[in-house]
Amino acid sequence: MNRRRFLGIAAATVPSGGCVVGYAGDEPPEGPRDGDTSEDDTGGEDPPQTIPGVELPVPREDLRTQVGRDFIPAITEPAFADDWSGLDPDDVEDPTLPDETAVIGIERDGDARAYPLRVLDWHEIVNDEFGGPIAVTYCVLCGSSVVVERRVDGEPTVFGVSGRLWRDDLVMYDAATESLWSQIFATAIRGPRTGERLGVVRSTLSSWGEWRRSHPGTDVLLPPPDSETITGRHRDSAYFESKYSYESESQIIGFDGEGLEPRTLVVGVSNGSETRAYPFGVVSERGVVTDSVGGLPVVVTVTPDGTLVAYERRLDGTERSVAAAGERYIEIDGSRFERSSGRAIDGPREGERLERANDDPPMFWRGWSNFNPNTTVYGE
Repeated sequence: MNRRRFLGIAAATVPSGGCVVGYAGDEPPEGPRDGDTSEDDTGGEDPPQTIPGVELPVPREDLRTQVGRDFIPAITEPAFADDWSGLDPDDVEDPTLPDETAVIGIERDGDARAYPLRVLDWHEIVNDEFGGPIAVTYCVLCGSSVVVERRVDGEPTVFGVSGRLWRDDLVMYDAATESLWSQIFATAIRGPRTGERLGVVRSTLSSWGEWRRSHPGTDVLLPPPDSETITGRHRDSAYFESKYSYESESQIIGFDGEGLEPRTLVVGVSNGSETRAYPFGVVSERGVVTDSVGGLPVVVTVTPDGTLVAYERRLDGTERSVAAAGERYIEIDGSRFERSSGRAIDGPREGERLERANDDPPMFWRGWSNFNPNTTVYGE
């Protein structure tokens, strides 16, 4: 697969409105829905401070309202299949999901599911039941994909798109309390649940072809109308094309003399008080990067389909040396480990798996730096 082509899938020339650009040709409502005022209620108590350096609740004036609540309709009843070959829109010549399509992949209890960005571009949140109630979320402006357990105060609820941005990132709301939640922080920033943090489920940014190769029994999310949305609104055949011309764009942007461009793909690692971003261009040039973040030994590399991964580079509690072993593997202790999954396929470590060094998949520099202002950049 052409690596540059897959990289273009996750990058986008997006309008300044970012992840709430809405539906082309539709008139956006003006501001939140009438009666949407509960986020001002913090329950009459001082909210717990769970975001370092952020005073909660976030002031209303710090939120940017782009469109009304639910104007971008979250998926509430997702449908899945082996692939998209059974779909047959009238005006689509080849209604399949191309191998180079970017997907958010999740593996739980031996099962796997893929959520194409071609669907998430239009809906941003998928409320699913997969090893428990989860919400799969994606912000176009930050390139950030975050999967959370959709429980508020211990009870399952539905998440929707508020139509607002905080730090250029998606702000969600929950149907149970109408609190507002930061996507990247997975934390309520206004409303009755201010300060509450959602459990984060580890996920992977991959291509459909690579995800299916490493997870041959995977299911994949079907686009609406097979999947139902919170408002019933959908885009017919629009899901069979990339909304933001992904295949013609590239996110190999790199440095501009003063830092990284906003859409540079980075993978971030945090440990203790230290955070570091690893830009695609630097990692791709070096092939395999070994580093230490707050005392945590890590290895960062690029997968065959052209995205970034970061793993802990220690086994049995001991730091290990890592070397490249072709485009698909890295070598540790005489075993080849898949770059995309971290699993050893041969040698004395066969069957073992490297621990991820981070919870979230790669995102744009805009998203990482807006939420990690004290981050360092590897290679800068």
